[in-house]
Amino acid sequence: MTVIGSPRERSPLPTAFWALWVCQLVNRLGSFVQPFLVLYLTQDRHLSAGTAGAVAAAVGAGSVVSQLVGGWLSDRIGRRRTMLIGFLGTAAALILLGSARSLETIAAAAFVVGLTGDLFRPAVQATVADLLQPRERVRAYGLLFWAINLGFSVSTVSAGVLASIGYNLLFWINASTSVIAALVIWRMVPETRPVLDDETPRRALLPVVLRDTTFLLMVLLQIGYATIYFQGYSTLPLAMAADGLPSSTYGLVIGLNGVVIVVVQPFVNRRLAALDRPKLLAGSMLIVGVGFGIGAAVDSWWGYGLSVVVWTIGEIGFAAVIGAVFADLAPVDLRGGYMGLAGSMSFGLGSVIGPLLGTNTLEHAGPIVVWLACAGLGAVLFLGQLALSPALHARAAENAAAVPAP
Repeated sequence: MTVIGSPRERSPLPTAFWALWVCQLVNRLGSFVQPFLVLYLTQDRHLSAGTAGAVAAAVGAGSVVSQLVGGWLSDRIGRRRTMLIGFLGTAAALILLGSARSLETIAAAAFVVGLTGDLFRPAVQATVADLLQPRERVRAYGLLFWAINLGFSVSTVSAGVLASIGYNLLFWINASTSVIAALVIWRMVPETRPVLDDETPRRALLPVVLRDTTFLLMVLLQIGYATIYFQGYSTLPLAMAADGLPSSTYGLVIGLNGVVIVVVQPFVNRRLAALDRPKLLAGSMLIVGVGFGIGAAVDSWWGYGLSVVVWTIGEIGFAAVIGAVFADLAPVDLRGGYMGLAGSMSFGLGSVIGPLLGTNTLEHAGPIVVWLACAGLGAVLFLGQLALSPALHARAAENAAAVPAP
């Protein structure tokens, strides 16, 4: 069986890809507002914690819709226009949010920040798939993942310093980085949406998706993965607190996630690109499950730190390959829509299901049950992904033979 993405010879990545890489880095370097939004609303705008949480939830609601809209737009009006709308719209929404005074305006601006903030994601993923041959996509998506984490690692440190000067500065710098990203797209990234035959109308997304069993099964598996993954940001801090560890220790432990990604990713990315994609995805999900499962046997900072390091290694493999797998799976004329739908359904639903299941299980059954359930679910996802591998290989070969010129 042919390995999807096996690189017989490696060519330089095009300039347009590196422009996208710069956009991802710059965008994350300036991602100051969302991590500090609740603090800004409670300390600067003097809203209650509950009201601030509701405003933060409005951003999340906008983000779920954002990837769906972004995927649809990238197939209809083009990848480049969608990214420009997203970046410039985010800049305007951030300035509005930072200057809003009434609760209604703050909530509306927060929703628009979420709505515009993720428009670019499916467009970027579709552009990478348009620009590159299948064998180069794993390397490219891995580099984008690394840029995101590098930028976010720097921004979380610098945002704290800037917030001490004034929260308004966060909004203006965040908006400025969005404008810079838009300028890079405008100057350096051409439109890559494949040109279809004039006699072939663009199909509606939903009817195609509902008949695509392979895609729906992939989304179901990714929801399971996201359910495990989001335990790190919901159940883990509660379990560590129950073991008598302070919140500062959780901050240091979860910080290992970004450190490991920034340090390890550049060295393994080339090797990951040479592996069978569905099998790498299966193994990565198993490692993430096992990493969280370690929590059942530890109660110290270094034990939890080991758990984070292990599941981060699985996350690196997953993040490097998942975009390429969905790019191989998507029909050429619906590539953006597939990317947007996969992102919003998988991580959108997972970000809701994971914290709810994890925290309630922790409360009623204890942490050992939570972590063993994560390990068990990881094993189920591993077997399910392996079973789906032949269908993914067949679809990749079918789509590769039907790619028109951009």
